[in-house]
Amino acid sequence: MSAEAVPRERLVEGRVAVVYGGGGALGGAVARELAREGARVFLAGRTLAPLQAAAAEITAAGGEAEVDTVDALDGAALERHADSVAARAGRIDVALNAIGVSHVQGVPLAELSEEDFFHPVDVYLRSNFLTSKAVARHMTGRGSGVILVLNPPGARLTSAGFLGHGAACAAVEAFSRLLACELGPSGVRVVCIRSHAVPEALAAGSYTNELFTKLANGAPLDDFMAKMAGGTLLRRLPTLEQLAGTAAFLASDRAGAMTGTVANLTSGFAVD
Repeated sequence: MSAEAVPRERLVEGRVAVVYGGGGALGGAVARELAREGARVFLAGRTLAPLQAAAAEITAAGGEAEVDTVDALDGAALERHADSVAARAGRIDVALNAIGVSHVQGVPLAELSEEDFFHPVDVYLRSNFLTSKAVARHMTGRGSGVILVLNPPGARLTSAGFLGHGAACAAVEAFSRLLACELGPSGVRVVCIRSHAVPEALAAGSYTNELFTKLANGAPLDDFMAKMAGGTLLRRLPTLEQLAGTAAFLASDRAGAMTGTVANLTSGFAVD
């Protein structure tokens, strides 16, 4: 008689997760995976339609998802939103900042304006500070929680023309390590996910599509992405499934000893 298959325990069963930028390709993928692994997911962002679309996919698959419009650069609004989530769900266990903003890349120092240099530094560092601060007090009070920071490998770039982008990435990585030092004694983990370009995220009209099209400098986008893949040790770029699966693992108790570190999903583009 064959033994009956034992259902696998879901990674984040019963957890409450907030995904800032949940309407985007990366944030939406992570939100779907967290919901599939048992979390109740709150999708937050500035634009309602993509949030609703992501939430509809989650609920159609049997998951739990709610939508809130909030600006990740508005500290007071983020505090009110975190309070609202905690009031509705009882707590906040997991938070991911996956927002993305258009910014200048590929421009040398002589042609780079002060505004274009500081724009990504300000937006990405400020949004991670504000979103982390909003959720952290709901985690430290309970003695547990996970804050995930999504970050490109810009801090490791060795090409000209990426001053603002690279400085922003380096600042976000440093912030995540120092945040882990501060929140660790309260039982809250912080992990930075360093991911390279994800081809599936290059939807027509997205800011990443526009950015890489400019960087391709007239070459077909598929050829440019293939060249990027060829620059990795594995000769391939990460997938949405790999990114989302890693995020769910990091949010779970299976990664309970991980904090203050970087999960490297660059396929060997940047090595540690």
